[in-house]
Amino acid sequence: MGEHTGIEWTDATWNPVTGCTKVTRGCDHCYAATLAERRLFDVYTRQKPVVDTPDNRVNPFAVRLWPERLDYPIRWSEPRMIFVNSMSDLFHADIPDDYVRAVFEVMLTADWHIYQVLTKRPGRAVRFWKQHGPSLGLKRIPKHIWMGTSVEDEEVLFRVNQLRMLDARVRFLSCEPLLGPLPSLDLKGIHWVIGGGESGPDARPVDPPWAKQLRDICVRKRVPFFWKQWGGRTAKAGGRILEGREWSQYPQVSGVA
Repeated sequence: MGEHTGIEWTDATWNPVTGCTKVTRGCDHCYAATLAERRLFDVYTRQKPVVDTPDNRVNPFAVRLWPERLDYPIRWSEPRMIFVNSMSDLFHADIPDDYVRAVFEVMLTADWHIYQVLTKRPGRAVRFWKQHGPSLGLKRIPKHIWMGTSVEDEEVLFRVNQLRMLDARVRFLSCEPLLGPLPSLDLKGIHWVIGGGESGPDARPVDPPWAKQLRDICVRKRVPFFWKQWGGRTAKAGGRILEGREWSQYPQVSGVA
């Protein structure tokens, strides 16, 4: 499951949890929710359901834990960058602390990979680490576990401040879908920025000046910048070229303070 992915900024996905709930307008056209609905349709029309419950039929994107998937990174001997929970949010309120801890324990064990943990709930991430970090034997989140948050517009810039409270060696932002300009974005303590437009049949277009402004802030602050896509009806419809070039920068982990 998830050993390969078309997401440009990672190598593989790992989903020990699936399902989520929408919290801000960046979630409006969530690809993971759409995919979950399609998969549920396939299950009920083409094959016997794996789990047949009323809740599954009513809400295909309900939060579900998959403990049988926890050890996948340990099985993968070749080092890779792994996007953790591309189909969920590790810090969703419905995921018990003990399970989040189990996910971290796997990441700490299989430390030959780089893990990219992206959340729209960095406040809970901070609370979790303050409570569980010491008992995991760590003062800081190690450099092979990157902690990020989503920032689609200025209304959610508070997430950046919360992310900065995480004692992580690598903190990153995903500004995708980029739904407005971010002139007030402060990149202090941030080590990587991903930007991109929305994709799908109802994709909201990204204004090129927003993308250029985001790139310019990163260049000015010397923060690596990755422009994932312009978006459109499909993720690759608009390509990745921003002012004549592809931006595919990554943080230099060894140089992170």
